[in-house]
Amino acid sequence: MQRVRRALLSVSDKTSLVELARRLGAQRFEILSTGGTARALRDAGIAVTEVADYTGFPEIMDGRIKTLHPRIHAGLLARRGVDDATIAELGIDPIDLLVVNLYPFRETVARAGSTLAQAVEQIDVGGPAMLRAAAKNHDSIAVVIDPADYARVATEIEAQGSVSEPTRRALAVKAFQHTADYDRAIAEYLALQYQSTDEEPLPSQLRLDFDKACDLRYGENPHQRAAFYVERTRQPGTVAAAQLLQGKELSFNNLGDADAALAVVREFDAAACAIVKHANPCGVALGDDLASAYKRAYSADPKSAFGGVIAFNRTLDARAAQEIMDRQFVEVIVAPAIADDARAVLERKRNVRVLATGSWGAEPLAGELDYRRVASGLLVQEIDRAVVSAADVEVVTKREPSAAQLEDLLFAWRVVKHVKSNAIVLAKDAMTVGIGAGQMSRVWSTRIAALKGNEAALPVAGSVLASDAFFPFRDGVDDAAEAGAVAIIQPGGSVRDDEVIAAANEHGIAMVFTRVRHFRH
Repeated sequence: MQRVRRALLSVSDKTSLVELARRLGAQRFEILSTGGTARALRDAGIAVTEVADYTGFPEIMDGRIKTLHPRIHAGLLARRGVDDATIAELGIDPIDLLVVNLYPFRETVARAGSTLAQAVEQIDVGGPAMLRAAAKNHDSIAVVIDPADYARVATEIEAQGSVSEPTRRALAVKAFQHTADYDRAIAEYLALQYQSTDEEPLPSQLRLDFDKACDLRYGENPHQRAAFYVERTRQPGTVAAAQLLQGKELSFNNLGDADAALAVVREFDAAACAIVKHANPCGVALGDDLASAYKRAYSADPKSAFGGVIAFNRTLDARAAQEIMDRQFVEVIVAPAIADDARAVLERKRNVRVLATGSWGAEPLAGELDYRRVASGLLVQEIDRAVVSAADVEVVTKREPSAAQLEDLLFAWRVVKHVKSNAIVLAKDAMTVGIGAGQMSRVWSTRIAALKGNEAALPVAGSVLASDAFFPFRDGVDDAAEAGAVAIIQPGGSVRDDEVIAAANEHGIAMVFTRVRHFRH
């Protein structure tokens, strides 16, 4: 006589549960279950045995103790052909299929206003114990944590009477990944809750939790394999949360540049456009609307804009979309949303990649850290969110900047934060007129910024200059004066500040110190 097969179903996520149970019942499985899962099955007319009836031990402590019983765990851990006599002697039945997903801990702590007490109640104990037992014994039992796998498992049982070995192995790996992720989420949450303000602000251990969104054609270069991984709780207004509305697959470099461009336009409340090439902005401008902001950003460096990534901080409209299509070849356009009439314009060039990120809030992205890989290690820092206002700057020269110049200085200061060091930004009337990026000498960054502006016939003379770090010598100020800059914003803090200030006074340049540095390597 064929042995009765058993499945234990105990899930928080009831997606596709009833359909799976019906298919198992049709294959003459005895179904064991707990609490709300048993009620859902019974309400659907499916025969089910409560775990408490099966073990002879009631659920206690408001359900905290349900499945932590030798009859359950021996049934999960029993090795076929090895432990048969032992479990027969003790009257324990083997379990052939375990379907479990865990209490919604992540979802609970992600809700606004959730409390520590609520979070603790969502720490599952019995579920992970069962998953680990079944996954350890995957030679004899199939363990399922994801409703997306229900159909595959049921189909194999219907076709061959059991779950295949390759599937059991894959499901076991998935179960261990699931419990590891779950424990990590709990540990990180509790560490934040209990961490003293006097302790180090970054965790003593760092475990990253990302899911693969997609494989990429290649990395920075064709010989490098690459993939895009995203956090499970993706925040709106980011590349990770964006929807690709049209165009070819995004490349490694596309994604990096789109993220860099978004970071620039997030700095501004007014309509803003940033054009990024190789992770550096080549043109940034504000405007009365997106079309005017784009035209001004493009005019800042038309040559570099070719094949760039363009970001906006508002819903892209048809007029701005048409301006782009009329002017340049573009790899990616990214904005919080794309209006329907703008989509109609962009669809004329189907290869242009168009990303809608969703709106971002007024607050900075919560909990974000900046990571940089080094051989056998990881550099971790807080994201640079320093903001400087007119009230924060210190005028250190005889001449003070005018109100308009101060406004341009603060605009340039927000842009220079996103330019690779050594970074120099020349700006006038809320648009960049020259950007010098990534040079080993700040003097050369200044010269390159002026060269770009002059080549584009922009008003370099009369512009203001932002430097991401202090001028170590007066030569940078001398070059700024030669270019025609009339005001400078910089952190200050050099041992030669007096010499640098004196140079600015000689040239009649207004200079303000921020006491904040914006290195970006």
